[in-house]
Amino acid sequence: MNYKGGSINKIIMRKSDYTILVADDDPDYLFQTISSLEKAGYKTVAVESQSEAEAVISKLKPNLAIFDLMMENDDSGFILCYKIKRKYPNVPVILATAVAHETGISFSLDSEAEKTWIRADKYLEKGIRPEQLDQEVMKLLKI
Repeated sequence: MNYKGGSINKIIMRKSDYTILVADDDPDYLFQTISSLEKAGYKTVAVESQSEAEAVISKLKPNLAIFDLMMENDDSGFILCYKIKRKYPNVPVILATAVAHETGISFSLDSEAEKTWIRADKYLEKGIRPEQLDQEVMKLLKI
């Protein structure tokens, strides 16, 4: 496409062009999350464990990942953040968890030290409304 003598090479991506990896060991939350994302127009890959997520990450570069913090291990989400960022540094990651509600322990990404240690781009408490999740995903994907 020509514009004032120049060339514009911009690709317009639709939500359906994005694949989101969702890993959570709570089948109800997993179903609710992927249903919400698919209704919003995204493609999803859903897994119920850290090991399944690691297998997907080894073969597929998702556009975004949403990980539960506690799955097989108390730090499964942190480990997955580390592994996906090591392999795909630019893939945004959301940690979605109920750990603060369940344990009283909370995390934040307010400082650079926490961002470096946690390696997630966004930290969300479970219970977020579907439209809020879609807004967060759109911000991270810059769409």
